[in-house]
Amino acid sequence: MRSRRIAILGARPDRSGTEFAVWSSQAGKIELCLFDADDRETQRLPMARGADDIFRLRVSGIGEGARYGLRADGDYAPERGLWFDPEKLLVDPYAVEIDRPYVYDARLAARRGEGGDTAPLMPKAVVRALSDPVPARSPLFEPGGLIYELSVRSFSMRHPHVLDEDRGTLRAVAHPTIIDHLKKIGVSAVELMPVTAKIDERHLPPLGLTNGWGYNPVTFMALDPRLAPRGIADLRSTTKALHGAGIGVILDLVFNHTGESDERGPTLSLRGLDSRAYYRHASNGRLVNETGTGNTLACDHPAARDLVLASLRHFVRNAGVDGFRFDLAPVLGRDDKGFDANAPLLAAMRADPVLSDRILIAEPWDIGPGGYQLGRFGQPFLEWNDKYRDDVRRFWRGDTGMVGRLATRLAGSSDVFPGTVSRTVNFIAAHDGMTLADLVSYEKKHNEANGEANRDGHDENQSWNHGVEGESDDPGVVQHRAGDQRALLATLFASRGAIMLTAGDEFGRSQRGNNNAYAQDNAVTWLDWAGRDHALEGYVAALSALRGAVPALRDPTLLTGRPLNGDACADVEWMTETGQPMDDSAWNDPRRRRLAMVLGAANADGGRLAVLVNGDRRASTFVLPVRDGYSWVDALDPAADAEAWRRVEGRALVFMSERKRRPDKGEAK
Repeated sequence: MRSRRIAILGARPDRSGTEFAVWSSQAGKIELCLFDADDRETQRLPMARGADDIFRLRVSGIGEGARYGLRADGDYAPERGLWFDPEKLLVDPYAVEIDRPYVYDARLAARRGEGGDTAPLMPKAVVRALSDPVPARSPLFEPGGLIYELSVRSFSMRHPHVLDEDRGTLRAVAHPTIIDHLKKIGVSAVELMPVTAKIDERHLPPLGLTNGWGYNPVTFMALDPRLAPRGIADLRSTTKALHGAGIGVILDLVFNHTGESDERGPTLSLRGLDSRAYYRHASNGRLVNETGTGNTLACDHPAARDLVLASLRHFVRNAGVDGFRFDLAPVLGRDDKGFDANAPLLAAMRADPVLSDRILIAEPWDIGPGGYQLGRFGQPFLEWNDKYRDDVRRFWRGDTGMVGRLATRLAGSSDVFPGTVSRTVNFIAAHDGMTLADLVSYEKKHNEANGEANRDGHDENQSWNHGVEGESDDPGVVQHRAGDQRALLATLFASRGAIMLTAGDEFGRSQRGNNNAYAQDNAVTWLDWAGRDHALEGYVAALSALRGAVPALRDPTLLTGRPLNGDACADVEWMTETGQPMDDSAWNDPRRRRLAMVLGAANADGGRLAVLVNGDRRASTFVLPVRDGYSWVDALDPAADAEAWRRVEGRALVFMSERKRRPDKGEAK
């Protein structure tokens, strides 16, 4: 199989017709099926097989907007990974648009000869002539920037200023009010949770639930019509609007499995065309399940690898996106021998002229063999850092012996990312797990609404509830929870390397303790814009402004404790609340809850920035070293009482900025 086939698969219209091409090494016959506007099959045309296993057909008079599907025939032996069934209409894996969403129906999973023609149940691929490629430009994201993770649907369904017809779609993200909010909190790039076409898991429809997150894709290039009614044009225009505001766009993509699921799943596309090539199989012919979803994409196979690369190039060229986040990313680098950071697909991403400069982010774990690969993806991949998430949560929960771990996480996690530069993506809460507000309000998960008797989702969340499980009108509980949210957020913005905030956590969103809300496409996950906590939102905006003004906070370079580049001060000093250097005794004290991180050369006049952490419930007076000609001021409120900062309230984090003193009248200048 030659990699040049990437450029020729799918439907390519021109002035006189359309050329169709699809690859399969196992099919005995593939037919192209054409449909009219009333969804009636009008033609069924045999495709000619070439020596390269590409089936081709040119159809004159068929062009823009034509609707089509595929039927493949061959051996039917699921126990050997062969699922050929000409009654199953298949969607072209290289389709760039489909005419309607996928809807689960048990007949899609029927055995050959038992379910009938599935064409009435299936979306049809749409022939689409793509616009000229977006002009090439460098990604809009700098090291240490703020990534804002959002679900297009839940983010916009309840926004009061978004038009009804745009709610739940990509167009909502381009609304001026939305962009103003993103700029207010200093977003560097939005990370769009999956917007490609997906299907609900088969157990959800009987429960009256739908997959609102989208991590169950079918076709990798075609966008879900519910999120992008105009297909790739919607993503292109939304990206352009965000770029105009200086905000990048990262797509969260799922290349580890598809919605065709396990042996009982539906036959929709890849399974019906060449399951043994596109999915990993054990020696006994059974599907390998390294994702917990029933199947695993065979990213070590050239056919799957080419499809992934073609999809990535499609989104860069035709929508101008700045990068990608890869769900359960070890699958991308795994073969029969295990995970390899230099596997062909990962190496191809690094070397590809279209992709090599894009932002690449790995979720570095799955449930396969050797599935935990944090820190092992190598440059240029950034990686979600769950050690950061867990250690920061445990520190603020009050676990003992955490001060050293907290310092390591604040400094860029040198224990995870060896070398001189951290590739961390620091986060405290993400789409998967408890929200930031729920983290300090629920000690246990509450997933009963998911219909699985609260068995789904993680059992250990490193969460705490201040003595009351869930909502409370006790003023003291409310105050403590608000304070803890601020402490967690301040810790995130004080951390070196890239940081990630999930939409709504900046203003106190809650999912009522549900830590696996993928199936809650309703008020549980829809952001409550009208009821948001404006004070907390303002605090996040202030934190972000400070981070933007202090390069030392964003810099992913790992700290050394030594002066660099001729600076007068070390790049970091670790101190106790009394102003003394942290020694082995202090680092190893399991009861220690206080710490000062002092960063050198943090502002233009050579001043330092101090991050004062008080994880104890008691207030504490902090002492910082004073240099001639400088004084310390509250970094978020420079006009505050010059001495007030010395007292740091319990369970709080304070930023102090060292500024040059203005000489008093009569003092020598």
